[in-house]
Amino acid sequence: MTAAAETSPVLQVRGLTKRYGGLTAVKNLSFDLRAGQIFGLIGPNGSGKSTAMKSIMGIERPTAGTVTLNGENLAGRPAHEIARRGFGMVFQHSRPLNRQTVLENIMVALLPDSLFKLFADRALVDRARWIAERVGLGDVVDRKPPTLPFADLRRLELAKAIARDPKVVLVDEPFAGLTLAEVSVFSELIRSFRDEGRAVMLVDHNVKSVAALVDQVLAMYLGEEIVTGRAEDVMQNETVRRVYLGGKIETSARPETSFADKVPLLQVENVSVHYGKAQALQDVSIHVHEGEFVSVVGLNGAGKTTLFNTISGFLPYTGEVIRGGDKLRGETPARIARSGVVHCPETRELFGEMTVRENLDLGGQHLDPDAHQKQLAWLFDLFPILKERQGQMAQTLSGGEQQMLAIGRALMLQPKILILDEPTLGLAPIILEQLSKALEKLRETTKITVLLGEQNVTFALPHADRVYVLEHARIVWEGDPARFAQEAGAGYL
Repeated sequence: MTAAAETSPVLQVRGLTKRYGGLTAVKNLSFDLRAGQIFGLIGPNGSGKSTAMKSIMGIERPTAGTVTLNGENLAGRPAHEIARRGFGMVFQHSRPLNRQTVLENIMVALLPDSLFKLFADRALVDRARWIAERVGLGDVVDRKPPTLPFADLRRLELAKAIARDPKVVLVDEPFAGLTLAEVSVFSELIRSFRDEGRAVMLVDHNVKSVAALVDQVLAMYLGEEIVTGRAEDVMQNETVRRVYLGGKIETSARPETSFADKVPLLQVENVSVHYGKAQALQDVSIHVHEGEFVSVVGLNGAGKTTLFNTISGFLPYTGEVIRGGDKLRGETPARIARSGVVHCPETRELFGEMTVRENLDLGGQHLDPDAHQKQLAWLFDLFPILKERQGQMAQTLSGGEQQMLAIGRALMLQPKILILDEPTLGLAPIILEQLSKALEKLRETTKITVLLGEQNVTFALPHADRVYVLEHARIVWEGDPARFAQEAGAGYL
């Protein structure tokens, strides 16, 4: 038993609930956080992690429940008041004062509530310098934030959060945008907060990094707790693995030698992408043969959407994206789509106030009338529900029907390469079965090449001839689905 486990909780959360109208984002969440403990909050995208953290910190006002710090209930208090009681918050996105130096940013965080103190005394400057050294910014205290690398901007957020010596430090997505080496450095820094006796709570999509760091972890799904315990036990929990992976892994791959093209239809070669100073892809290389179904699997935040947006021409990048031997650099997204690379995004991007048929007609507007009718008949055979709903407004469809419509509209463009980004996100099992049957029919009856991005590996693998695992902006594994089940599946979480 650790020393933290023997002490009374510094923070007690009981029955925390947050509703937005009819949507319950967090439901009856309860846990304890002790001094000298690192506590992790994990769960798939949309599970309520960030909402829970914001409700604790006062950024969101909880609908119900208590947030008790050393015996005082702070639930519903303003964020600045909660911060004064002993909370520090490290936000996912840096918010520095860009015209001030690193030292001045830390000094602002140190100032008392009244900002009328125009001249800092020596003690304040010394304290700010000590904090800068503490988080690894000692060599850049006189620089301004826009000149700093991304990792130093994250260090500055940590410095601001601990400036007033908080009892509890809440850290949202500490590893987002960091390289693997930087993740290791930041992990040590967060451990040092624990060693100083602070209580630390982390929320991050990088499940492996969180699991390696925390003393205890709470897994959430759809706003509710699944299980709380030691990381190694939680990661092996059947329900946790099901919500991340989807269930039992089945495969039916065709060998790569089945595909006749000597040059792959699509090649991504050493592609790197940055969002500002954050690295979203690092030297990613994949290839897809004509008629092949390739799945890119990875947890949320791994870089799947960034990869697909890059292929589709929406993002600047280094490296090369090559379709049929032709480099796509400089091509507009519209020209890339017209060339046969059609992207069905995670967000669907339907025209909600247009009917199902009108959305489909937009996809097929380039076809002559006979070809249009033929393509539409084929599509209605693939997704019969769209034929039944063709006069209905898109925004009135269920989530599963909207997903089918989004895929259907993409297919009306007669793609040579169809990119599907997280098509199963938030869908009921019966809809997953319908989508699975449609993909299998595509695979068996057409020459369409499919690049599928999924967190749900049990949906992705049965339709895959090859699999890439994307983790923390890099490809970390490539192979056939059966080998994934043997080698990579156990370590996916």
